[in-house]
Amino acid sequence: MAKVVVVTNREEAMAKKDIHVVPHKDQGWATRKEGSERVSSTHRTQNAAINRAVGEAKKEGLEVVIHRKDGTIRDSDSYGNDPNPPKDKKH
Repeated sequence: MAKVVVVTNREEAMAKKDIHVVPHKDQGWATRKEGSERVSSTHRTQNAAINRAVGEAKKEGLEVVIHRKDGTIRDSDSYGNDPNPPKDKKH
């Protein structure tokens, strides 16, 4: 099923670029901003990639989306001004 996203403010849609931590080639991990074809940085471990992504996300007020080796989403955390924060007690 396709995901439909409706955006009423074009500038807001252009500005939001979540940072994804994704598997890179045969080994290693990379950070990639949403919508970008190229990776921002590459790392030997997923933890190193997560640390880099979190640092960037905190500076830019973005969300970090962490993927598993198979590409599925493992976790996500918001480092911006979230108008609807989650009610979970993860942190």
